[in-house]
Amino acid sequence: MGNKYKLLPFIRQVVDSECENINSVFDVFSGTGSVAYDFRDKQLFVNDMMYSNYIAAVTWFSPEAIDLDKLNRYITFYNSYDASREDNYMSQNFADTYFSRLVCQKIGFIRDNIESEWKEGKVNFRERAAIITSMIYAMDRIANTYGHYDSFIRNCRFQELSSDFILRVPDLNYVLNQGNQCFNEDSNKLAPRIECDLAYLDPPYNSRNYCDAYHLLENVALWKKPKVLGVARKMDRSDMKSEYCKATANIALEDLVNKLHCRYILMSYNNNGRSLQMRSNAKISDEEILRILGEKGDVRVFTTDYRPFSAGRGKNEHNQERLFLCTVHR
Repeated sequence: MGNKYKLLPFIRQVVDSECENINSVFDVFSGTGSVAYDFRDKQLFVNDMMYSNYIAAVTWFSPEAIDLDKLNRYITFYNSYDASREDNYMSQNFADTYFSRLVCQKIGFIRDNIESEWKEGKVNFRERAAIITSMIYAMDRIANTYGHYDSFIRNCRFQELSSDFILRVPDLNYVLNQGNQCFNEDSNKLAPRIECDLAYLDPPYNSRNYCDAYHLLENVALWKKPKVLGVARKMDRSDMKSEYCKATANIALEDLVNKLHCRYILMSYNNNGRSLQMRSNAKISDEEILRILGEKGDVRVFTTDYRPFSAGRGKNEHNQERLFLCTVHR
């Protein structure tokens, strides 16, 4: 949800044709890092408020040394390990919901084990992150959902839940800038500390918080083993809610833009078409975006048609993805 992978050619075309001398990029709301990955030839400042996304960013972009042979040995061990006789936090709370009991037992074992290995100094922070990221991707590949974790498919038979839980070694064979930095912070608090050529903004568009849709992945990444409630087995997420999902999102955006230190601001914002679901309606109007960015510099808008992710029955017509490019006044 919200991933920009299919829009990368559009984003890169605008940057390459309209922005000069881009050597550093600040991906302010990075998600799992698809846009940052496309700019990996630059110095990167990558940030996301969700810890699961931060862990992915550390995997893909951190300049910390990583031993790929060691990583391969751990993943081979985890894939072959039989955890069927062990009970743990995952199997106690999530068995036969999003995953079978057997898969939950294995997830819980891997997560406990890699945390212990890291605390004992056997793996470094990026190696730990790479294994957690590999596990999260493996989980998401077989999850018993329609694309996110607001609910699981309840009419399936538990014995038919996929047991094909296979971790893969992340492809990390590319050169990274040694000045790269990854953050897990409130974007508005981080912004004053970063200086860059291009700041890319892709905030949430509507009232649907990502922590609600991906609470289970966040739970596994954090591994604080909180109490979970309800049919969807959600943890307390009150401190994870985004200001950009509220009616006051325009205030948060104006505060952020005023704090940025950069030569260009590139902001993605979907018009959400005409949705039948009020929760999907955009929180910030075009007029507000143009006003806020216009006070920072000269603004141009680039548009492409785009079909967004939808897991429900909502109908979106004439949906467009827009890029608001602000050339900041010196």
